[in-house]
Amino acid sequence: MKSIKYFMSAMVVAIVILVNNAAFAEVHIVEMLNKGDEGTMVFKPAITFAKAGDTIKFIPTDKGHNVVSFKDMLPEGVAPFKSKMNKEFELVVEKDGSYGFYCQPHLPMGMVGLVVVGDNVNLADIKLGKKVKGKAKKRFEKYIADAVKE
Repeated sequence: MKSIKYFMSAMVVAIVILVNNAAFAEVHIVEMLNKGDEGTMVFKPAITFAKAGDTIKFIPTDKGHNVVSFKDMLPEGVAPFKSKMNKEFELVVEKDGSYGFYCQPHLPMGMVGLVVVGDNVNLADIKLGKKVKGKAKKRFEKYIADAVKE
């Protein structure tokens, strides 16, 4: 009887901890747009600051967009991701670091973005992969420089 009582008490404590952690997690909305403040084919916001456990919700506000991770711009151990075209996509960020992403049909037009998780990420250390060139590279460099100033 005592072991059942202890087990039930432990379960209640575990549930309270899980509920409290979930209550502090945020949902960040990132829109996929044909036109925004930065020009055509953009994510808004282009850079999102989050904490581990938060959810990033990508919304294709305009048609013709998806979100794909740059395989070489993810924290170690995080699996690459890719959404379906014109579908909302949720990413729960579990590890600190930077998550680089793009819209597959609009990468040549510079449709890129970044999620930064945690407080100890050195944005100046972000390495842009081989796929990042032209307008995408210019936008990433601007986003990172702007974020470093904040």
